[in-house]
Amino acid sequence: MSDAKTEVKQRIDTIESSYEFFLAYAAQGRTTDEGARAGADLRDFLSKLESALDGLADTVTEAVAGEEPQASWQNLIAVVRRDAEASLCAVRLVAARQGISSQLIDNLNANMHLRAVLTDLFLVDELVG
Repeated sequence: MSDAKTEVKQRIDTIESSYEFFLAYAAQGRTTDEGARAGADLRDFLSKLESALDGLADTVTEAVAGEEPQASWQNLIAVVRRDAEASLCAVRLVAARQGISSQLIDNLNANMHLRAVLTDLFLVDELVG
């Protein structure tokens, strides 16, 4: 397996585990993340998610280089790029916030772009095996 394909899989794992952590955090009913171990974990997951989303489409492009049909791959990569960039904007806004509530994280997790990029990546993962 190529390094780029391995990196895509690692990014998928990071995005998926962040999403799952956010589900658990949202269920806690916190008004803030300040002063709690869960808050430190939350900030860590937000940082990892930001890194996984940043440059994601370029990594997918590298991973599928030479895959056919190229035109269809380029179209799918454009979708991944849009969804990843939109998700990244939301993640950065949430991460910059002081005192992140469970409700805010629940809304981030419900963001259609974050859900879309996750499902985009599940499709990519299945296609590139």
